Amino acid sequence: MDAQTVIAKRIALELREGMLVNLGIGIPTLVARFVPGGMRVFFQSENGLIGTGTVPEEGMHHRLLTDAGGRPVAALPGACTFDSAMSFGLIRGGHLDMTVLGGLQVDGSGRLANWMIPGKMVPGMGGAMDLATGARRVVVAMQHSAKGRSKIVKRCSLPLTSARPVDLVVTDMAVLAFPGGRATLMETAPGVTVEQVLAATEAALEVPGTVPPMQIQ
Repeated sequence: MDAQTVIAKRIALELREGMLVNLGIGIPTLVARFVPGGMRVFFQSENGLIGTGTVPEEGMHHRLLTDAGGRPVAALPGACTFDSAMSFGLIRGGHLDMTVLGGLQVDGSGRLANWMIPGKMVPGMGGAMDLATGARRVVVAMQHSAKGRSKIVKRCSLPLTSARPVDLVVTDMAVLAFPGGRATLMETAPGVTVEQVLAATEAALEVPGTVPPMQIQ
């Protein structure tokens, strides 16, 4: 099982019946593939759609149905579309149960940086700031390291997305939470030891007496 699938499957276990959930660009979009059987979850895209499904098969997409990043999506029966004002009203009004966002860095207190790298062209900041602030629960899906460097850092060197700490980070190595504002190791990925997680993490981690393996559906 590849790293992105491990991350998406673990995050899918955070879904609950009837939730309204926003999925960010990249790994987060994969979560829609792994909704537990029989569960109704309503996925929202900030460009104005509730009821998104999985990525359609090649040649089966509609050019007007896209996610916030412009990638094709399916619309499930009963889906609805609306303008950006309504969409961001839902986000800023606290009506989203959960958002799943990608991440460039998360620091030891749970603050997220995910919207830009200084010096590189950014097409737009998108809805990340609104989502990280307005959703009731914020989950980050990302690789634990990039180019040999930890993405779980002592202090973010990239511009913050929000001053609000995220609730959960799921990587290809671990599940982290931030009770009391301190990064805490909750689970390890299949085949990964606590020692390996600590060695791959720049930020200091609180480690409970028992750290269970990551549960993947």
